[in-house]
Amino acid sequence: MNRQPNPELIDDDNPEWTEADFANAKPAAELLPDILGKEVADEVLARSRGQRGSQKAPIKQPVSIRLSSDVVEYFKAGGKGWQTRIDQALQEYMLSHSH
Repeated sequence: MNRQPNPELIDDDNPEWTEADFANAKPAAELLPDILGKEVADEVLARSRGQRGSQKAPIKQPVSIRLSSDVVEYFKAGGKGWQTRIDQALQEYMLSHSH
């Protein structure tokens, strides 16, 4: 089945690859060191697909905690990042109530 591309969807800045393009293509492992530097490229290439890179900030410890439903609703009402806001509130409490 030979389908023709929809002319309205053709992007002149990103044309469809030709056989020559595929023949001249190089694997990312060959190109990334020149683009990103060897150290960064090695880290990127060592990761599994979907695996995160090294953490820039200290890593938080995952815990399971039971909170009152009104507390959870309050923080979730603020939208995305509600767990971070709970962490910040606990940090503030901790600093103001040092032993």
